[in-house]
Amino acid sequence: MKIVILGAGVIGVSTAYYLARDGHEVVVLDRQPGPALETSYANAGEVSPGYSSPWAAPGIPAKAMKWLFMKHSPLIIQPRADGATLRWMAAMLRNCTAARYAVNKGRMVRLAEYSRDCLMEMREATGISYDERMQGTLQVFRTQKQIDGVGKDIEVLRADGVPFEMLDRAGCVAAEPGLAAAAQKIVGGLRLPGDETGDCFKFTNALATLCEGLGVRFRYNVSIDGLRLEGDRIAAVKTGQGEVTGDVVVAALGSYTPALLSPLGFDLPIYPVKGYSITVPIVNAARAPVSTVMDETYKIAITRLGDRIRVGGMAEIAGFNHDLPPARRATLEHSVEDLFGGAGDQSKASFWTGLRPMTPDGTPIIGPTRVPNLFINAGHGTLGWTMSCGSGRVLADLVSRRKPAIEAGDLALTRYG
Repeated sequence: MKIVILGAGVIGVSTAYYLARDGHEVVVLDRQPGPALETSYANAGEVSPGYSSPWAAPGIPAKAMKWLFMKHSPLIIQPRADGATLRWMAAMLRNCTAARYAVNKGRMVRLAEYSRDCLMEMREATGISYDERMQGTLQVFRTQKQIDGVGKDIEVLRADGVPFEMLDRAGCVAAEPGLAAAAQKIVGGLRLPGDETGDCFKFTNALATLCEGLGVRFRYNVSIDGLRLEGDRIAAVKTGQGEVTGDVVVAALGSYTPALLSPLGFDLPIYPVKGYSITVPIVNAARAPVSTVMDETYKIAITRLGDRIRVGGMAEIAGFNHDLPPARRATLEHSVEDLFGGAGDQSKASFWTGLRPMTPDGTPIIGPTRVPNLFINAGHGTLGWTMSCGSGRVLADLVSRRKPAIEAGDLALTRYG
């Protein structure tokens, strides 16, 4: 079949790889001049199946009120009264129960663990390189209360067979020697040895090159203007360069997927939650992180990417906004300097923002729709890099009418009714 994929981020390119490997003719369309130039460009760099958790969790409403008054808050809500923002926030609050959290986290960990396995298989088969490291993730706790609150996550990790270690202060420093100077600021940590790190931008570009070797055609600088229906099927994708036809269309446009599908009567609960990162050149390797350290207090990920440190995090409810406020940069700088002071040269850091496509329950939307030849692979939130290979593989299986290796029925749009 001829497959038209809309979007050349890490999700779209991963999907193209698996579909091309199945022997399909694949065309990828994107408005940017190359792959991974939007949300996939400078994310936190972690491939963290064990840390795959929905933002909607018990206690989050109370925590959110506290966060709003923090100087370096992990959550920022800009005053907005539009219906899309209010509906999404209400849906997210409905998922902040213990029962829904357990279901959502279990679903996310299932997909993320599978995705990590797919990435390992791809790396072995292709030799793809992207500043990868396989040295785990360390979630650092600054208070005993944070340690006491991690029990629900550990229950899910145990249930899914995800390896983990609870570490005291000395254990954290042993795992991440760069924390030595900040040891008195932490009380313990949760280490996930199966997690990985890597540069998502480098990965996506390297994978796009592999895709081209499999016959995938990438068409960049192409605006995607809509979908033309004939009967109950997509007849063509309308672009600024004319119509593009195919047997199947895959919508992988991240936060922009709802706008594309809305004229067809779809109401996708995907919202552009804004995140930020800085990329800092390392000047003292002994003080730098070995892998990824999650600063639980500020919800900031600090990741080693070759000779750079990527510091990413925060969730800002601000709609489609790409401003770069100095206060957000200050939060990122504070977290990394507080834990790994002197490791990087902040004067040479680059500052970036991206719109994470978040669903209210944290799980992406992957699968078919009521339009027989239209599939969705979007809504991965902060975990697009972590879930990319598994999501692409599942979608390719569904398009090729194979049963995926993991349960995928609850990933589809139908879970929203």
